Amino acid sequence: MMQIISWLKNEKWKRPDILLMLMAIAVPLSFATWNSLLNNFAIERAAFDGAEMGILQSLREVPGFLAFTFVFVLLVLKEQSFALISLAVLGIGTALTGFFPTTIGLYCTTVLMSVGYHYYETAQQSLALQWLPKGEAPVVLGRLLAVGGFASLLAYGLIFIIWEWIGLDYKWVYLAGGAVTVLIALTAWVLFPTFEAPTVQRKTLVLRPRYWLYYALTFMGGARRQIFVVFAGFMMVEKFGYSVTAITLLFLINQAFNMVLAPKIGGLIARFGERRALTFEYIGLIGVFVTYAFVENATLAAVLYVIDHAFFALAIAMKTYFQKIADPADIAPTAGVAFSINHIAAVVIPALFGLIWLVNPSLVFLLGAGMAAISLALSRLIPTHPEEGRELRWHKPLFGAHPAD
Repeated sequence: MMQIISWLKNEKWKRPDILLMLMAIAVPLSFATWNSLLNNFAIERAAFDGAEMGILQSLREVPGFLAFTFVFVLLVLKEQSFALISLAVLGIGTALTGFFPTTIGLYCTTVLMSVGYHYYETAQQSLALQWLPKGEAPVVLGRLLAVGGFASLLAYGLIFIIWEWIGLDYKWVYLAGGAVTVLIALTAWVLFPTFEAPTVQRKTLVLRPRYWLYYALTFMGGARRQIFVVFAGFMMVEKFGYSVTAITLLFLINQAFNMVLAPKIGGLIARFGERRALTFEYIGLIGVFVTYAFVENATLAAVLYVIDHAFFALAIAMKTYFQKIADPADIAPTAGVAFSINHIAAVVIPALFGLIWLVNPSLVFLLGAGMAAISLALSRLIPTHPEEGRELRWHKPLFGAHPAD
Protein backbone atom coordinates (compact mmCIF):
# COMPACT_ATOMS: atom_id res chain seq x y z
CA MET A 1 0.00 0.00 0.00
CA MET A 2 2.82 2.42 0.89
CA GLN A 3 4.47 1.74 -2.47
CA ILE A 4 1.24 2.59 -4.29
CA ILE A 5 0.87 5.85 -2.32
CA SER A 6 4.50 6.74 -3.04
CA TRP A 7 4.00 6.01 -6.76
CA LEU A 8 0.95 8.26 -6.85
CA LYS A 9 2.74 11.09 -5.07
CA ASN A 10 5.77 11.21 -7.36
CA GLU A 11 3.42 11.73 -10.35
CA LYS A 12 5.57 9.66 -12.73
CA TRP A 13 2.35 7.94 -13.74
CA LYS A 14 1.01 11.14 -15.29
CA ARG A 15 2.08 10.15 -18.81
CA PRO A 16 0.22 10.14 -22.12
CA ASP A 17 0.26 6.34 -22.39
CA ILE A 18 -1.30 5.99 -18.92
CA LEU A 19 -4.06 8.44 -19.88
CA LEU A 20 -4.70 6.47 -23.07
CA MET A 21 -4.99 3.29 -21.01
CA LEU A 22 -7.39 4.90 -18.53
CA MET A 23 -9.61 6.08 -21.36
CA ALA A 24 -9.35 2.65 -22.97
CA ILE A 25 -10.79 1.21 -19.74
CA ALA A 26 -13.64 3.73 -19.61
CA VAL A 27 -15.05 3.16 -23.10
CA PRO A 28 -15.91 -0.57 -22.86
CA LEU A 29 -17.67 -0.11 -19.53
CA SER A 30 -20.32 1.85 -21.40
CA PHE A 31 -20.15 0.41 -24.88
CA ALA A 32 -19.92 -3.21 -23.74
CA THR A 33 -22.96 -2.69 -21.53
CA TRP A 34 -24.91 -1.05 -24.36
CA ASN A 35 -23.85 -3.63 -26.92
CA SER A 36 -24.36 -6.80 -24.89
CA LEU A 37 -27.95 -5.90 -23.99
CA LEU A 38 -28.96 -4.20 -27.24
CA ASN A 39 -30.38 -7.05 -29.31
CA ASN A 40 -32.37 -8.51 -26.45
CA PHE A 41 -33.52 -5.09 -25.19
CA ALA A 42 -34.58 -4.05 -28.70
CA ILE A 43 -36.50 -7.28 -29.37
CA GLU A 44 -38.05 -7.78 -25.90
CA ARG A 45 -38.87 -4.18 -24.93
CA ALA A 46 -39.10 -2.24 -28.19
CA ALA A 47 -40.35 -5.13 -30.42
CA PHE A 48 -37.73 -4.51 -33.12
CA ASP A 49 -37.51 -6.55 -36.31
CA GLY A 50 -34.53 -6.74 -38.70
CA ALA A 51 -35.50 -3.58 -40.59
CA GLU A 52 -35.85 -1.47 -37.42
CA MET A 53 -32.56 -2.81 -36.12
CA GLY A 54 -30.94 -1.83 -39.41
CA ILE A 55 -32.36 1.70 -39.11
CA LEU A 56 -31.10 1.99 -35.53
CA GLN A 57 -27.62 0.90 -36.53
CA SER A 58 -27.62 3.35 -39.44
CA LEU A 59 -28.59 6.16 -37.06
CA ARG A 60 -25.85 5.02 -34.71
CA GLU A 61 -23.31 5.50 -37.47
CA VAL A 62 -24.39 9.02 -38.50
CA PRO A 63 -22.16 10.73 -35.87
CA GLY A 64 -19.26 8.67 -37.22
CA PHE A 65 -20.03 9.94 -40.71
CA LEU A 66 -19.89 13.52 -39.34
CA ALA A 67 -16.53 12.94 -37.62
CA PHE A 68 -14.79 15.18 -40.19
CA THR A 69 -16.16 18.11 -38.11
CA PHE A 70 -13.68 17.04 -35.41
CA VAL A 71 -11.04 19.32 -36.95
CA PHE A 72 -13.30 22.37 -36.51
CA VAL A 73 -13.79 21.59 -32.83
CA LEU A 74 -10.01 21.81 -32.45
CA LEU A 75 -10.27 25.53 -33.22
CA VAL A 76 -11.84 26.04 -29.79
CA LEU A 77 -10.88 22.94 -27.76
CA LYS A 78 -7.70 20.96 -27.22
CA GLU A 79 -7.88 17.36 -28.45
CA GLN A 80 -7.33 15.92 -25.00
CA SER A 81 -10.19 17.97 -23.52
CA PHE A 82 -12.50 17.04 -26.39
CA ALA A 83 -11.68 13.35 -25.94
CA LEU A 84 -12.70 13.46 -22.27
CA ILE A 85 -15.89 15.43 -22.97
CA SER A 86 -16.83 12.90 -25.65
CA LEU A 87 -16.15 10.09 -23.19
CA ALA A 88 -18.61 11.65 -20.72
CA VAL A 89 -21.27 12.01 -23.43
CA LEU A 90 -20.84 8.31 -24.26
CA GLY A 91 -21.49 7.47 -20.61
CA ILE A 92 -24.56 9.70 -20.39
CA GLY A 93 -26.11 8.22 -23.53
CA THR A 94 -25.59 4.69 -22.21
CA ALA A 95 -26.97 5.55 -18.78
CA LEU A 96 -30.23 6.86 -20.28
CA THR A 97 -30.86 3.95 -22.66
CA GLY A 98 -32.87 1.70 -20.36
CA PHE A 99 -35.26 4.50 -19.38
CA PHE A 100 -36.66 4.88 -22.92
CA PRO A 101 -37.82 1.39 -24.09
CA THR A 102 -39.59 2.59 -27.24
CA THR A 103 -38.56 2.78 -30.87
CA ILE A 104 -38.05 6.56 -30.83
CA GLY A 105 -36.53 6.48 -27.36
CA LEU A 106 -33.98 3.85 -28.35
CA TYR A 107 -33.16 5.77 -31.53
CA CYS A 108 -32.52 8.98 -29.55
CA THR A 109 -30.38 7.48 -26.77
CA THR A 110 -28.42 5.53 -29.37
CA VAL A 111 -27.57 8.70 -31.28
CA LEU A 112 -26.49 10.47 -28.06
CA MET A 113 -24.31 7.53 -27.04
CA SER A 114 -22.90 7.36 -30.56
CA VAL A 115 -21.97 11.06 -30.65
CA GLY A 116 -19.77 10.53 -27.61
CA TYR A 117 -18.35 7.23 -28.84
CA HIS A 118 -17.39 8.31 -32.35
CA TYR A 119 -15.91 11.67 -31.44
CA TYR A 120 -13.96 10.01 -28.65
CA GLU A 121 -12.64 7.34 -31.02
CA THR A 122 -11.58 10.02 -33.51
CA ALA A 123 -9.73 12.01 -30.84
CA GLN A 124 -8.18 8.90 -29.28
CA GLN A 125 -6.81 7.64 -32.59
CA SER A 126 -5.35 11.05 -33.35
CA LEU A 127 -3.75 11.43 -29.91
CA ALA A 128 -2.32 7.91 -29.92
CA LEU A 129 -0.65 8.34 -33.32
CA GLN A 130 0.75 11.73 -32.25
CA TRP A 131 1.98 10.68 -28.81
CA LEU A 132 3.39 7.23 -29.64
CA PRO A 133 6.73 6.76 -31.48
CA LYS A 134 6.37 4.90 -34.79
CA GLY A 135 8.51 1.98 -33.66
CA GLU A 136 6.43 1.46 -30.50
CA ALA A 137 2.96 2.24 -31.87
CA PRO A 138 1.86 -1.30 -32.91
CA VAL A 139 2.84 -2.78 -29.55
CA VAL A 140 1.29 0.02 -27.46
CA LEU A 141 -1.89 0.02 -29.56
CA GLY A 142 -2.06 -3.73 -28.93
CA ARG A 143 -1.74 -3.10 -25.20
CA LEU A 144 -4.54 -0.54 -25.37
CA LEU A 145 -6.76 -3.14 -27.02
CA ALA A 146 -5.81 -5.60 -24.29
CA VAL A 147 -6.67 -3.08 -21.56
CA GLY A 148 -9.98 -2.39 -23.29
CA GLY A 149 -10.52 -6.13 -23.54
CA PHE A 150 -9.98 -6.49 -19.81
CA ALA A 151 -12.50 -3.72 -19.08
CA SER A 152 -14.99 -5.34 -21.45
CA LEU A 153 -14.37 -8.69 -19.79
CA LEU A 154 -15.11 -7.10 -16.42
CA ALA A 155 -18.28 -5.43 -17.75
CA TYR A 156 -19.59 -8.59 -19.43
CA GLY A 157 -18.76 -10.66 -16.35
CA LEU A 158 -20.71 -8.29 -14.10
CA ILE A 159 -23.64 -8.25 -16.54
CA PHE A 160 -23.65 -12.05 -16.58
CA ILE A 161 -23.71 -12.20 -12.77
CA ILE A 162 -26.30 -9.41 -12.44
CA TRP A 163 -28.59 -10.97 -15.03
CA GLU A 164 -28.23 -14.56 -13.90
CA TRP A 165 -28.38 -14.15 -10.11
CA ILE A 166 -29.52 -10.65 -9.17
CA GLY A 167 -32.10 -10.02 -11.88
CA LEU A 168 -31.78 -6.24 -12.20
CA ASP A 169 -33.84 -4.53 -14.89
CA TYR A 170 -32.25 -3.31 -18.12
CA LYS A 171 -32.42 0.34 -17.05
CA TRP A 172 -30.30 -0.15 -13.91
CA VAL A 173 -27.61 -2.08 -15.76
CA TYR A 174 -27.41 0.60 -18.45
CA LEU A 175 -27.30 3.30 -15.76
CA ALA A 176 -24.44 1.65 -13.89
CA GLY A 177 -22.29 1.12 -16.99
CA GLY A 178 -22.74 4.70 -18.20
CA ALA A 179 -22.18 6.28 -14.78
CA VAL A 180 -18.79 4.58 -14.30
CA THR A 181 -17.60 5.90 -17.67
CA VAL A 182 -18.63 9.45 -16.73
CA LEU A 183 -16.81 9.10 -13.41
CA ILE A 184 -13.58 7.97 -15.10
CA ALA A 185 -13.77 10.85 -17.60
CA LEU A 186 -14.14 13.37 -14.74
CA THR A 187 -11.27 11.76 -12.82
CA ALA A 188 -8.96 11.92 -15.86
CA TRP A 189 -9.89 15.57 -16.42
CA VAL A 190 -8.88 16.45 -12.84
CA LEU A 191 -5.75 14.31 -12.45
CA PHE A 192 -3.89 14.59 -15.78
CA PRO A 193 -2.13 17.67 -17.18
CA THR A 194 -2.59 18.66 -20.81
CA PHE A 195 0.00 16.84 -22.93
CA GLU A 196 1.42 18.58 -25.97
CA ALA A 197 1.99 16.72 -29.25
CA PRO A 198 5.42 16.94 -30.96
CA THR A 199 3.89 18.52 -34.09
CA VAL A 200 1.22 21.23 -34.24
CA GLN A 201 -1.79 19.87 -36.12
CA ARG A 202 -3.47 21.53 -39.08
CA LYS A 203 -6.90 22.96 -38.25
CA THR A 204 -8.34 22.47 -41.74
CA LEU A 205 -9.76 19.46 -43.56
CA VAL A 206 -7.06 17.33 -45.19
CA LEU A 207 -7.83 15.02 -48.10
CA ARG A 208 -4.66 14.10 -49.94
CA PRO A 209 -4.50 11.94 -53.10
CA ARG A 210 -1.42 10.09 -51.82
CA TYR A 211 -3.45 8.74 -48.89
CA TRP A 212 -6.01 7.13 -51.21
CA LEU A 213 -5.15 3.54 -50.26
CA TYR A 214 -5.61 4.32 -46.56
CA TYR A 215 -8.98 5.92 -47.37
CA ALA A 216 -10.04 2.89 -49.42
CA LEU A 217 -9.05 0.41 -46.70
CA THR A 218 -10.85 2.55 -44.13
CA PHE A 219 -14.03 2.64 -46.24
CA MET A 220 -14.05 -1.13 -46.67
CA GLY A 221 -13.29 -1.58 -42.97
CA GLY A 222 -16.44 0.36 -42.13
CA ALA A 223 -18.48 -1.92 -44.38
CA ARG A 224 -16.93 -5.08 -42.90
CA ARG A 225 -17.58 -3.95 -39.32
CA GLN A 226 -21.32 -3.68 -39.92
CA ILE A 227 -21.59 -7.36 -40.84
CA PHE A 228 -20.25 -8.26 -37.41
CA VAL A 229 -21.77 -5.51 -35.27
CA VAL A 230 -25.26 -5.52 -36.77
CA PHE A 231 -26.04 -8.82 -38.43
CA ALA A 232 -23.85 -11.47 -36.79
CA GLY A 233 -25.12 -10.54 -33.34
CA PHE A 234 -28.71 -10.21 -34.54
CA MET A 235 -28.46 -13.68 -36.12
CA MET A 236 -27.40 -15.17 -32.79
CA VAL A 237 -30.59 -13.89 -31.14
CA GLU A 238 -33.13 -14.18 -33.98
CA LYS A 239 -32.02 -17.43 -35.64
CA PHE A 240 -30.48 -19.35 -32.74
CA GLY A 241 -32.43 -17.86 -29.82
CA TYR A 242 -29.43 -16.80 -27.72
CA SER A 243 -30.43 -15.21 -24.38
CA VAL A 244 -28.86 -12.17 -22.69
CA THR A 245 -26.62 -14.46 -20.62
CA ALA A 246 -25.59 -16.51 -23.68
CA ILE A 247 -24.75 -13.37 -25.70
CA THR A 248 -22.88 -11.92 -22.73
CA LEU A 249 -20.90 -15.16 -22.39
CA LEU A 250 -19.91 -14.86 -26.07
CA PHE A 251 -18.75 -11.30 -25.46
CA LEU A 252 -16.78 -12.51 -22.44
CA ILE A 253 -14.98 -15.05 -24.61
CA ASN A 254 -14.32 -12.41 -27.27
CA GLN A 255 -12.75 -10.01 -24.79
CA ALA A 256 -10.69 -12.75 -23.13
CA PHE A 257 -9.19 -13.49 -26.54
CA ASN A 258 -8.67 -9.77 -27.12
CA MET A 259 -6.89 -9.34 -23.81
CA VAL A 260 -4.48 -12.19 -24.53
CA LEU A 261 -4.00 -11.84 -28.30
CA ALA A 262 -3.99 -8.06 -28.93
CA PRO A 263 -0.51 -7.32 -27.50
CA LYS A 264 0.90 -10.31 -29.40
CA ILE A 265 -0.81 -9.16 -32.61
CA GLY A 266 0.69 -5.68 -32.15
CA GLY A 267 4.13 -7.27 -31.86
CA LEU A 268 3.55 -9.43 -34.94
CA ILE A 269 2.50 -6.40 -36.98
CA ALA A 270 5.70 -4.63 -35.92
CA ARG A 271 7.69 -7.70 -36.96
CA PHE A 272 5.99 -8.84 -40.19
CA GLY A 273 4.48 -5.59 -41.46
CA GLU A 274 1.07 -4.20 -42.28
CA ARG A 275 0.60 -5.93 -45.65
CA ARG A 276 0.96 -9.45 -44.29
CA ALA A 277 -1.24 -8.72 -41.27
CA LEU A 278 -4.10 -7.35 -43.35
CA THR A 279 -3.77 -10.12 -45.94
CA PHE A 280 -4.19 -12.71 -43.19
CA GLU A 281 -7.21 -10.83 -41.77
CA TYR A 282 -9.12 -10.58 -45.06
CA ILE A 283 -8.49 -14.18 -46.14
CA GLY A 284 -9.84 -15.28 -42.77
CA LEU A 285 -12.88 -13.01 -43.06
CA ILE A 286 -13.85 -14.40 -46.45
CA GLY A 287 -14.01 -17.86 -44.89
CA VAL A 288 -15.94 -16.63 -41.84
CA PHE A 289 -18.56 -14.71 -43.83
CA VAL A 290 -19.18 -17.53 -46.31
CA THR A 291 -19.67 -19.94 -43.42
CA TYR A 292 -22.01 -17.48 -41.65
CA ALA A 293 -24.22 -17.60 -44.74
CA PHE A 294 -24.94 -21.31 -44.43
CA VAL A 295 -24.44 -22.11 -40.73
CA GLU A 296 -27.28 -24.05 -39.11
CA ASN A 297 -25.54 -25.09 -35.90
CA ALA A 298 -25.69 -22.69 -32.94
CA THR A 299 -22.30 -23.81 -31.57
CA LEU A 300 -20.54 -23.35 -34.91
CA ALA A 301 -22.15 -19.92 -35.23
CA ALA A 302 -20.71 -19.00 -31.82
CA VAL A 303 -17.24 -20.19 -32.87
CA LEU A 304 -17.45 -18.07 -36.04
CA TYR A 305 -18.53 -15.09 -33.95
CA VAL A 306 -15.45 -15.39 -31.73
CA ILE A 307 -13.09 -15.81 -34.71
CA ASP A 308 -14.71 -12.84 -36.47
CA HIS A 309 -14.13 -10.63 -33.44
CA ALA A 310 -10.52 -11.78 -33.03
CA PHE A 311 -9.68 -10.40 -36.49
CA PHE A 312 -10.51 -6.85 -35.36
CA ALA A 313 -7.16 -6.53 -33.56
CA LEU A 314 -5.41 -6.75 -36.92
CA ALA A 315 -6.96 -3.39 -37.84
CA ILE A 316 -4.06 -1.87 -35.87
CA ALA A 317 -2.13 -2.38 -39.11
CA MET A 318 -4.25 0.20 -40.94
CA LYS A 319 -3.48 2.82 -38.28
CA THR A 320 0.24 2.17 -38.23
CA TYR A 321 0.37 2.14 -42.04
CA PHE A 322 -1.09 5.65 -42.03
CA GLN A 323 1.22 6.79 -39.22
CA LYS A 324 4.22 5.74 -41.34
CA ILE A 325 3.15 7.47 -44.56
CA ALA A 326 1.57 10.62 -43.10
CA ASP A 327 2.85 14.14 -42.74
CA PRO A 328 2.88 14.42 -38.90
CA ALA A 329 0.76 17.60 -39.06
CA ASP A 330 -1.98 15.70 -40.93
CA ILE A 331 -2.77 13.16 -38.22
CA ALA A 332 -5.58 15.01 -36.38
CA PRO A 333 -7.46 16.31 -39.45
CA THR A 334 -7.07 12.98 -41.25
CA ALA A 335 -8.40 11.10 -38.22
CA GLY A 336 -11.70 12.97 -38.63
CA VAL A 337 -11.81 12.52 -42.39
CA ALA A 338 -10.98 8.81 -42.07
CA PHE A 339 -13.77 8.24 -39.56
CA SER A 340 -16.21 9.93 -41.93
CA ILE A 341 -15.04 7.76 -44.81
CA ASN A 342 -15.30 4.69 -42.60
CA HIS A 343 -18.92 5.55 -41.85
CA ILE A 344 -20.14 6.25 -45.38
CA ALA A 345 -20.73 2.53 -45.75
CA ALA A 346 -21.74 2.23 -42.10
CA VAL A 347 -24.64 4.67 -42.53
CA VAL A 348 -25.99 2.94 -45.63
CA ILE A 349 -25.32 -0.77 -45.06
CA PRO A 350 -27.33 -1.47 -41.88
CA ALA A 351 -30.59 -0.07 -43.29
CA LEU A 352 -30.06 -1.46 -46.82
CA PHE A 353 -28.85 -4.86 -45.66
CA GLY A 354 -31.64 -4.91 -43.06
CA LEU A 355 -34.12 -4.98 -45.94
CA ILE A 356 -32.08 -7.71 -47.68
CA TRP A 357 -32.12 -9.62 -44.38
CA LEU A 358 -35.93 -9.76 -44.48
CA VAL A 359 -35.73 -11.53 -47.86
CA ASN A 360 -32.53 -13.62 -47.56
CA PRO A 361 -30.24 -13.40 -44.50
CA SER A 362 -27.58 -15.57 -46.18
CA LEU A 363 -27.12 -13.00 -48.93
CA VAL A 364 -26.06 -10.40 -46.34
CA PHE A 365 -23.08 -12.54 -45.34
CA LEU A 366 -22.16 -13.46 -48.92
CA LEU A 367 -22.04 -9.75 -49.74
CA GLY A 368 -19.79 -9.37 -46.70
CA ALA A 369 -17.45 -12.00 -48.13
CA GLY A 370 -17.31 -10.00 -51.36
CA MET A 371 -16.35 -6.87 -49.43
CA ALA A 372 -13.59 -8.80 -47.64
CA ALA A 373 -12.25 -9.91 -51.04
CA ILE A 374 -12.05 -6.28 -52.20
CA SER A 375 -10.19 -5.41 -48.99
CA LEU A 376 -7.78 -8.27 -49.64
CA ALA A 377 -6.95 -6.91 -53.08
CA LEU A 378 -6.36 -3.43 -51.63
CA SER A 379 -4.15 -4.72 -48.82
CA ARG A 380 -1.76 -6.25 -51.36
CA LEU A 381 -0.89 -2.72 -52.56
CA ILE A 382 0.79 -1.82 -49.23
CA PRO A 383 4.61 -1.82 -49.48
CA THR A 384 6.72 -3.92 -47.13
CA HIS A 385 8.27 -0.78 -45.61
CA PRO A 386 5.76 2.09 -45.99
CA GLU A 387 6.91 5.63 -45.33
CA GLU A 388 6.20 9.16 -46.50
CA GLY A 389 6.80 9.12 -50.26
CA ARG A 390 6.55 5.30 -50.34
CA GLU A 391 2.84 4.75 -49.90
CA LEU A 392 2.15 2.09 -52.53
CA ARG A 393 3.60 -1.11 -53.87
CA TRP A 394 3.88 0.22 -57.43
CA HIS A 395 6.60 -0.06 -60.02
CA LYS A 396 5.72 3.40 -61.28
CA PRO A 397 4.78 6.48 -59.22
CA LEU A 398 1.04 7.09 -58.78
CA PHE A 399 -0.58 10.04 -56.99
CA GLY A 400 2.80 11.25 -55.77
CA ALA A 401 4.01 7.83 -54.56
CA HIS A 402 7.47 6.59 -55.43
CA PRO A 403 8.39 3.05 -56.48
CA ALA A 404 8.22 0.80 -53.46
CA ASP A 405 9.03 -2.87 -53.24
